[in-house]
Amino acid sequence: MHILSVGILRAPHISVTHHANGTFTLHGVLIGRQFHWQQAEDQTFAGELRIVHDGDELVAINDVELEEYLASVISSEMSAEAPTELLKAHAIIARSWVLAQRGAHRLFDVCADDHCQRYQGLTRIATPDVRQAVEKTRGIVLTCGGKVCDTRYSKCCGGMTERFSTCWEDKDYPYLQAVRDHHSPGDLPDLTTEENARQWILHPPPSFCDARARSVFTRIVNRFDQPTDNAYRWHVSYTREQLSDIIECKAHLHLGLIQQLKPLSRGPSGRISTLRIVGEQGTKDIGKELEIRRALSPTHLLSAAFVVEETPDGFTLHGAGWGHGVGLCQIGAAMMALNGYDHRQILAHYYPNTELSPYE
Repeated sequence: MHILSVGILRAPHISVTHHANGTFTLHGVLIGRQFHWQQAEDQTFAGELRIVHDGDELVAINDVELEEYLASVISSEMSAEAPTELLKAHAIIARSWVLAQRGAHRLFDVCADDHCQRYQGLTRIATPDVRQAVEKTRGIVLTCGGKVCDTRYSKCCGGMTERFSTCWEDKDYPYLQAVRDHHSPGDLPDLTTEENARQWILHPPPSFCDARARSVFTRIVNRFDQPTDNAYRWHVSYTREQLSDIIECKAHLHLGLIQQLKPLSRGPSGRISTLRIVGEQGTKDIGKELEIRRALSPTHLLSAAFVVEETPDGFTLHGAGWGHGVGLCQIGAAMMALNGYDHRQILAHYYPNTELSPYE
């Protein structure tokens, strides 16, 4: 039996209620930290609770059996009402990712929020399908070359998945490459060029992750994600003054009134990896993907796959997708499941050069 330690809550004071059935509820758990869906909620957990001191703060850690953890993850990341084949695929990649990453933190194995995998305890496990998906895939992971894969995933790729090196270290994996999110991929367009990226974003092609039908979207994502219903294509506008203030606050760059946003490099999904910001008082190049998303929004931009339109008083960013875009596209995978693909086909689509293997 594999036991994970999950860091759930860090605060000066922690409020907890213990229940007669051996579960416990943590009050005021922050989810979506620093993202636009940030909110606090009470969450109930199985397993053991440890509260440890770390400097001036307390840290609540849940020691929980791996498969119990996975049942929560797959219904925290996506809706428990999502198609069964998506839940199976998600159980396998959630298991693979956490086993590949285990031990990366100082006080616990993995955190409980979006920076790792969403783990919101028993609060989200609402259907028998969730536990069945975990049980039917018990002990199965994705491997490449005999090693457990680092199975990254994001909410919506925008029509093309991204390679690992665009977002993180300057290295790549054979299974984290650009994949056209469509049943007939054809030749991949070169979205590293500005002209092609602009055409792709402003005139979107058919893709699995184009789930703009509200009835479909509300079935596959959780309540707190549902306000973000335009992730396939989106736009945001700022005046020059607004954007200058945001960049100064979020990126601590004192560039004066912003004059230009110029993409210098893009990954194969069209996500910008280096952005030049030109102000009246200076110029700064920033990257990679997450730094760009942080710098240009009071919270985070949905993604770094955007093109810039200069307006009379500022800028409009026209964007594609939600998240870093690497690996499995959650909304695309859900749409594949709704259209009859099984979990093996879904995993083979998003993670080429991999195989399903038992984990000992």
